[in-house]
Amino acid sequence: MSHTLYEASVLRVQRCELAVPGSNPGMFEKAMKSGADFIFLDLEDAVAPDDKVKARKNVIEALNDLDWKGHGVTVSVRINGLDTQFMVRDVVDLIEQAGDRLDTILIPKVGVYSDVYMVEAMLNQLEMQQGLKNRIGLEALIETALGMANVEDIARNGVSGRLEALHFGVADYAASNRARTTNIGGLNPDYPGDQWHAAISRMTVACRAYGLRPIDGPFGDIRDPDGYTLAAKRSAALGCEGKWAIHPSQIALANDVFTPPAAEIEKAHRILVALREAAAQGKGAAALDGRLIDAASARMANNVVKMAEAIAAKG
Repeated sequence: MSHTLYEASVLRVQRCELAVPGSNPGMFEKAMKSGADFIFLDLEDAVAPDDKVKARKNVIEALNDLDWKGHGVTVSVRINGLDTQFMVRDVVDLIEQAGDRLDTILIPKVGVYSDVYMVEAMLNQLEMQQGLKNRIGLEALIETALGMANVEDIARNGVSGRLEALHFGVADYAASNRARTTNIGGLNPDYPGDQWHAAISRMTVACRAYGLRPIDGPFGDIRDPDGYTLAAKRSAALGCEGKWAIHPSQIALANDVFTPPAAEIEKAHRILVALREAAAQGKGAAALDGRLIDAASARMANNVVKMAEAIAAKG
């Protein structure tokens, strides 16, 4: 093992992240009670330009008035892009008026590390100004060709600060690369496989190398639960911890895919027990169910056990 190790910066259960438009306050309380681990109130793409200011006010009221923590929800806000006139007031108003109720800020269309640094510098000053005791985390959407080209640098530099997670934004990523598809997150029948595999894998490797959480983004067809489930299983197989839901019907699907099954948890415990018994006999490996297990097996089993414990603790 290398002497250079980056432990997970912040541990959060993030199996499902529900997107909720800030311009639709009627959805806020329902979302809070929906069973999603993570909710982001959206000020960006889901809000029309003329509704941006009102949506910001709606979100601040919801942060202050609703009992997110009491419902076991981690709450985030997706701010507007750094290239817009809305971003500065998004950050300032959120922190000055509801900073003590906010867990993370999701930054869209991050292309270079300095995009993250700009928001972090603002947060540092605003938290001191407000005397906040909670430390607000940052999450970055990797959804452009530039962002993916710089994803390792973003992860490496961001982990020393507030950055906790990277999200794969498939729709804008497809547009940025001029990919021939209008299907958000689904498979293209003209492509022999999963055209998002390489991108998600690259982002996930960057996250795991530097202690961040990799989260898969949206699946646009809410009438295709099987397609959503398959997409979630593919990203889970690559190491993602969760996936967005753009409709409440997708929440249970994500929770199911990203929750270790009971049989998998039981086997993980058996692996750890078998290896402890082997170690007591001076052996570095053992056999379980006819298969060799060793230290790498223990690391994989520990991943399963830790996730199961975190989900159980969440209640």
